[in-house]
Amino acid sequence: MSNRLEREKATVQRMLWLYCKKHHHSEGGLCSECQGLSDYALTRLTHCKFGDSKPTCGKCAVHCYKPEMRQKIIEIMHYSGPKMLFAHPIAALRHLIDGWKRV
Repeated sequence: MSNRLEREKATVQRMLWLYCKKHHHSEGGLCSECQGLSDYALTRLTHCKFGDSKPTCGKCAVHCYKPEMRQKIIEIMHYSGPKMLFAHPIAALRHLIDGWKRV
């Protein structure tokens, strides 16, 4: 597994945690709904056909999520993305830099 995919997995986990803590008032972990989405997202990342050259999901030509899962992850990213700059600034900056890279 590449460092790029590992960073992407960690970023998704952090975003889910921020969202779940605020919206589902979970303490110490994810609620069952968010844990299910986390498991789904990590599985999709693990099996990504682009491997090391994977773009950020927003720039990917192949949307591998089911429509309802994709809508939910978009909602979570819209909420958590700006908050990542304060909660996890290094991870947020790395994600932004990864998004600027050419596909």
